[in-house]
Amino acid sequence: MSNRNNNATVVITRVGLVTANGLTEKDTWKAILAGRSAVSRITGFDASTYPTRVGAEIKNYEPAEYLVLKDTKRTDRMVHYAAHAASECLQGVDLDALNRDRIGVIIGSGIGGIATFERQHEIFLKRGPRKVSPFFIPMMISDMA
Repeated sequence: MSNRNNNATVVITRVGLVTANGLTEKDTWKAILAGRSAVSRITGFDASTYPTRVGAEIKNYEPAEYLVLKDTKRTDRMVHYAAHAASECLQGVDLDALNRDRIGVIIGSGIGGIATFERQHEIFLKRGPRKVSPFFIPMMISDMA
């Protein structure tokens, strides 16, 4: 058996970021290096009943700038962010010139589309199971990223 893969070297050549500090890697690092905090009042949902009403939200994000409008309606924001970050990574890359067997992608997501889960659960409780979107599970699982 070959020992070749036991000593493999991994090189990270591209990073795509969509963060509360910026919608690109460049903007995120610029904000971090300038010491700008992305923490502000939560606006994405009603946080008035929670003891903490601040967070680091991604704001001013328009998924239709990066995805087909129909796809934005069938996927959670988490997928929008992942697609945006992947698109950023591919800027200026000639994939045809690369050995695709030596390319990998790592996407980190803690739980996937929790907002979709909450929305569909509410629909289930108020309107019944027939009104839950057939895209519910594909919309929310982190694998979709």
